[in-house]
Amino acid sequence: MPQVIKIGPYVIYFWMDEGKPLEPIHVHVAEGVPRANATKVWLTQSGKAILATRRSDIPAADLRKLLRIIEANVDEIRDKWLEYFDEIRYYC
Repeated sequence: MPQVIKIGPYVIYFWMDEGKPLEPIHVHVAEGVPRANATKVWLTQSGKAILATRRSDIPAADLRKLLRIIEANVDEIRDKWLEYFDEIRYYC
């Protein structure tokens, strides 16, 4: 799975099997190694990060920091998304 950002023990990444049609732009967050059952974060057109699912056991304080980091790196994430998936749709 393409890693987008690594922060301490957390990895922010894309899951390569995102369905047909492609899901709106989002990242997955997990501690350690990427896995299918992880926390999912939607990215909005305005650059905000919205928690979609919280399946990882990431403490709330860490998750808040990770959401801020995702928002701060939204341009890099969008560029990498386009590189891997060749199109972008937004949740909102």
